[in-house]
Amino acid sequence: MSDGPPGPLRLAFSAELDQLRMQVEVMAIRVDENLQRMSDALADGDTAIVAVALAADDEIDAMNVSLTERCYDLLRREAPMASDLRFIVSVLRILGELERIGDLALRVVKLSNEHHLLAGSPASFAILKSMTDQAIERYRQALRAWAAMDLALANAVVTGVHDMDAFFERLMVELFHLEGPDATRIAVSSFYAGRALERINDHAAIIAARLRYLLTGDPEHLNAEVR
Repeated sequence: MSDGPPGPLRLAFSAELDQLRMQVEVMAIRVDENLQRMSDALADGDTAIVAVALAADDEIDAMNVSLTERCYDLLRREAPMASDLRFIVSVLRILGELERIGDLALRVVKLSNEHHLLAGSPASFAILKSMTDQAIERYRQALRAWAAMDLALANAVVTGVHDMDAFFERLMVELFHLEGPDATRIAVSSFYAGRALERINDHAAIIAARLRYLLTGDPEHLNAEVR
């Protein structure tokens, strides 16, 4: 078997994979933009953000469909090597995680209509804001890891995923002790937001776990995807 330079077909296929990787980054940036809108909506209750976030989520969904079709087209047209196959399958999983994160961000943005309830308990509202910061930072770490194909950073994202658990437990304690006529409504809205933020954190860790598998080929890293 020749060890010579890759032929034109192989070079063209590699270029398509590079383009796919960059397009995933673009989709990830669109998700990040909606995460920032989520943070802004949660902080100040600006309901005007909802329409912008909805339009952005439609774009994210369209990108997910387009890139998923692109992956399947590459699999149909080529006979990829093991590393290429691992990359394409990983991209398919990551696309799904990005789409889910986008949906969760939109869910929290829509709660801007209930900002008066979320802010009705200063203690639980402060925890929600901390959870928002944590979820966004975890996601951005995963995004940086993907952009740089950085195994160490991907490891850090996965090992730090449980940091969110302490926030969620504190939130539950605060909500359990709420009193007053709006206590139930505040608790329901706050739980809904907190659960979405917790799941964003989890999905970011799944992206990082999939990247670890992509870079190492070790299926043990996929255990972190089961949450």
